[in-house]
Amino acid sequence: MTDAAIDVRGLDHFFGEGEARKQALFDVNLSVRRGSLTILMGPSGSGKTTLLTLMGCLREVHGGSIRLLERELFQSEEVTRIDMRRRLGFIFQAHNLHASLTARQNVIMGLQVHGRGVPKRHAAAADHLLDMLGLGERLEYLPGNLSGGQKQRVAIARALVSNPDIIFADEPTAALDKISGMAAVQLFRDLGRTRGTTTVMVTHDPRILDLADRIVTLEDGRIVQDNVRT
Repeated sequence: MTDAAIDVRGLDHFFGEGEARKQALFDVNLSVRRGSLTILMGPSGSGKTTLLTLMGCLREVHGGSIRLLERELFQSEEVTRIDMRRRLGFIFQAHNLHASLTARQNVIMGLQVHGRGVPKRHAAAADHLLDMLGLGERLEYLPGNLSGGQKQRVAIARALVSNPDIIFADEPTAALDKISGMAAVQLFRDLGRTRGTTTVMVTHDPRILDLADRIVTLEDGRIVQDNVRT
């Protein structure tokens, strides 16, 4: 087993066809150590989210190489990408919660989708994480009755409940106050230390930078700065 959870080599990516074709990433090279917390920064349109979704098997790799947990994604079969996604946790800025499900049920869905754990223990696992994130009194609340920050914390719990090997997070603290945001990122960091969980996060939030092991800055589809902090 190598020390890298993610290894990106010579990655290019394009959007559109013909004259409308536009290159979004240029020869990106990045190796992410297992158990580390890596932050991707850069202005809007710099390629951060594109890179995140390519590494997370949400887009097909067209040029270059991405090895995820030692499996190559370039020219991989869809069944391979589906299998890999079961080992990942995703946190989206838009929450993507099911409006008809309670906070507890939304988190339990994270276990059901990944086929993890013993079904009769799913509720206890969901309750434990929600309580850790300060939502112990909101277990039975529907998303419509939660604040934006509370919805985001439910989304974080849903991503973490299956104990993923890698967490991909797009602006996970954008809707959170300073205390909640720091607590969430500290949880990612602790999972890296105790379980070897790797986290890659896109953020513009300067409050959490000190918790990162590494800060990678992109501009115009290229990595322009790579600061390892540990």
